[in-house]
Amino acid sequence: MVDPIVLIAFVPAALALNLTPGADMMFCLGQGLRSGPKAAWLASAGIATGGMIHVLLAGAGLSAVLASMPLAFDLIRWMGVGYLLWLAVNALRRAAETPEARALPDGQAFRQGLFVNLTNPKVILFVLAFVPQFIRPDAGPVLMQFAVFGGVLGLGGFLINGLVGVFAGSMGQRLAQGSRVLDWITAGVFTTLALRLAVLERS
Repeated sequence: MVDPIVLIAFVPAALALNLTPGADMMFCLGQGLRSGPKAAWLASAGIATGGMIHVLLAGAGLSAVLASMPLAFDLIRWMGVGYLLWLAVNALRRAAETPEARALPDGQAFRQGLFVNLTNPKVILFVLAFVPQFIRPDAGPVLMQFAVFGGVLGLGGFLINGLVGVFAGSMGQRLAQGSRVLDWITAGVFTTLALRLAVLERS
């Protein structure tokens, strides 16, 4: 259902995008610093799932409608800003807790990654601008083609962002196990992401 030649052209382009540092990578880095490699992989899985949802919505035409509605677009953006700031505050609160209490419960990192990705309207614009370039209506169902390309993007992002978070988590554990400095760094990462999202322009 996807032209093999088109897919071969899509893979390196998707890999280059996955390797470009961005909000998703920084979020996984922050989770790895705060809670270790396992949380980094879970956060990366949540982000990849969110990205897949964005791609399927784009394939169904819903993302295009949403991107054309400034109020809805801005509402999602400010939800993301508020959530990232909330994560930053929680990271600061954990600085006063014991190392055991600071560890994230299983599943929480996944949910955070999913929500951060879904509330980042920049992902909507990226998907609408990038993926359709590789869609061929004569090659089969358009939604299925979106799903295939979304799967390629999601898998690449999952592996790359996860490895970045794992490296950060391993380094953090070696440098200062249970150190409150890492919580402050993590809070700074989340705050920076919130500020970037706050100044995002729809254009």
